[in-house]
Amino acid sequence: MLLNLKITYNPANNETNTFTVGDTVTGQVELELHKQCEPQSLSIKFKGKAEVLWTERHGKTTVVYHAKNKYFSIKHHFIKDKDKTGKERLSNFSMSVRTPSSFHADTGKIVYLLEAKLSRSMRIPKKDTTKLNYVTQDVMDHNPELKEPQHETKDKKLKLFNSGTVSMDVDLEKLGFYQGESIKVLADIQNNSTRDIKPKFCVYSKHSFFANGKRRLHTKDLVKEVGAPIPPSSRQKVTQLINIPPDMEPSIHNCDIIKVEHRLRILLDITCSSNPEIKLPIVVLPEQNSHTDMNKHSAKLKGFEASAQPSPQNIYHPPVQALDQPIQSSAQPQPAAAADSDPPSYGSLYPSYPHTDQNWSQF
Repeated sequence: MLLNLKITYNPANNETNTFTVGDTVTGQVELELHKQCEPQSLSIKFKGKAEVLWTERHGKTTVVYHAKNKYFSIKHHFIKDKDKTGKERLSNFSMSVRTPSSFHADTGKIVYLLEAKLSRSMRIPKKDTTKLNYVTQDVMDHNPELKEPQHETKDKKLKLFNSGTVSMDVDLEKLGFYQGESIKVLADIQNNSTRDIKPKFCVYSKHSFFANGKRRLHTKDLVKEVGAPIPPSSRQKVTQLINIPPDMEPSIHNCDIIKVEHRLRILLDITCSSNPEIKLPIVVLPEQNSHTDMNKHSAKLKGFEASAQPSPQNIYHPPVQALDQPIQSSAQPQPAAAADSDPPSYGSLYPSYPHTDQNWSQF
């Protein structure tokens, strides 16, 4: 009788419990048996996928929007069904695509799973699953675009209860910022109005989900800062530091059906007037981990060993082997999002799929 089946992995980085390109995944499959058990097969599966799902009401009809990308699915048998023929050769495998970082939201997710499965005659198969937190490691040196400075200007003529003009000239030293890093904003603000104006700064995220020709968008303010008021008929050069929290989710630009983008909004708050604003794209990069060799371009799955606690006679020890099947993306073609009023998504900085030149209808 089978009492328990459990699969666990050994973290590649004990501090953050994350995996990235070049890391080796190792772990254990634990079987706890009460008496003699003759399984038909015992296997583990390593798989990665992205999926989105939401519903909308159109009159009396509920429409379901659903899309899925399957990045890879690799299976390794410790015990094979006797009815199956053929010899399985197992050694290392390497990444053939650069998959996106793990992500989870109510509307969509990007997940990497390890699944153990035990099949027995005349019984429902027993399964256990655990999630791995995978993070794509991007570094400035590998993407020159992330080092490019940014510049934008905005002029506004005030009407109704105010008179005069206001203008701002904003500079950022680069496009990409690591988790925990500070964004240095340089703003040259000219206040030729009759009112005080107050500069406000906000980093916000855009979550875009795509399915069946539709896009669902969620935005959320993440970090807010307020500068000192600027009096009428004056000009000031403002320097504002905005700290990116270490746990802010990284940007995701290399998934067809889920995009995580970040923007910096600089707004001039003017009483009794519409507020001029500038939006600049930023890319939030995962904090660099010292354990990761960024020159590696492969991921390996090795050494899933099965063990059991009760007694030696109930322990199955498969040979320590690994996989050499290439990871292939089975994602179905999905159109890309149409441009909105915000700056471009900068998806060109990341490896993507060749079908991203079609248009999505806006939601």
